Amino acid sequence: MSAAEAVIAEKSGADRLELVRDLDTGGLTPHLEVARAVTEAVAIPVRVMLRENASMMVGGPGELEAMQIKALALAALRIDGLVMGWVTNGGKVDVNSLAAVLASAGQCKVTFHRAFEHLADPFSGLRELKRFAQIDKILTGGGTGSWAERKQRLREWGAAAAPEIAILVGGGLTDTEIAQLMADPQFPEVHVGRAARTPQENNGTLNALKIASIKALAPVRYNA
Repeated sequence: MSAAEAVIAEKSGADRLELVRDLDTGGLTPHLEVARAVTEAVAIPVRVMLRENASMMVGGPGELEAMQIKALALAALRIDGLVMGWVTNGGKVDVNSLAAVLASAGQCKVTFHRAFEHLADPFSGLRELKRFAQIDKILTGGGTGSWAERKQRLREWGAAAAPEIAILVGGGLTDTEIAQLMADPQFPEVHVGRAARTPQENNGTLNALKIASIKALAPVRYNA
């Protein structure tokens, strides 16, 4: 997302933004200059992705050190927080990497992203994540299966995560699924990516009318 797109999203009704680079990989750390330009262009909260490779694991000590340096630089900007999270080979929260990066992130709030769906035991993972006061959201689409199965899973995760952590639902949501979530008080925030673009692809053009129509579904906060 560019600064120009961020302005369009804000003017169209987006309540907050998630800034990433290279959506085809699930999102990587944007360039610092882009993050600075976006945060200076809008007044709504911006959370910035901190992720250096396409997997859900840290690529090694060098990559971890690079992320610590970037976390420090991003924390100096007018951001609302960071979006990050890693798992181990055994499918557990990589608490060591998480703690190391958070130590460089000042008081930044954190969204633990869809690495959550790669945990062998999400409920055990939630207990681990609650150890970190900076983590206040988990971005997830509910894992695999039908929408009914995913929504039930989201409800269970949300109940277990509360009150310290809120579940932010996102990840390839259809218009029907978005409408259901927007009308459901259990899910006060919805993360919208491709659904706000034309065509509905990662490289699609941000569509102001789509953002406005999604926002009109219910008076709740959502991401674009």
